[in-house]
Amino acid sequence: MTGIGPLEPGEGTWAREPAEARPAPRPWRRRTLLIPATACAVLAAGAALWITRPRPAPPPELPFPAQTVTVTFLVGRSTAPHRLAFDVRLAVEPGPPLTVTRVSQPYAGMSAESEPRAPFRTAAGSSRVITVTMRVTECGRVPKNAALPFLEVTLRNARAIQTQSFILGPRYTRYLSRALGEACGESTPSSPKHPRRLNS
Repeated sequence: MTGIGPLEPGEGTWAREPAEARPAPRPWRRRTLLIPATACAVLAAGAALWITRPRPAPPPELPFPAQTVTVTFLVGRSTAPHRLAFDVRLAVEPGPPLTVTRVSQPYAGMSAESEPRAPFRTAAGSSRVITVTMRVTECGRVPKNAALPFLEVTLRNARAIQTQSFILGPRYTRYLSRALGEACGESTPSSPKHPRRLNS
């Protein structure tokens, strides 16, 4: 028996759709994949620029207070017996504010005080005259001829606090030796075992 009808695919065969009928890939899916990759590349480039950026030099370190101060002997003054006084000029270089917290001297048989009284501030980039008054209390504990005598000044700024010994030069040496001789009757200091005490 024969007949005419639609052909059916044989075993192991299948029908193929025309190429035009297959759906084309959607472009937004590609863009979705490209956005994270682009963001990562931008972040990586930004991080590289941040790490390799030129950095400003650190600010200069503040100087120690003793590096900014000079003390100069000016003149000796006549005072009461057993006392000696003299003027010094304290000059401060431009920089951080500076405070003088103490003015002293190295000899055990003497005391010292300043006018103005410590602590006091001296403006940076300026100078001021300070009067130092010393009182001799024990002649046996002060030198008859002071060699390279110095003045001790304690200074403070934002970086540190320091006690600096300032050698005031030959004029101060001559003045101090003469003043101590007058205060102690120009005699050789007595033995430390029996120091000569001076009444004010």
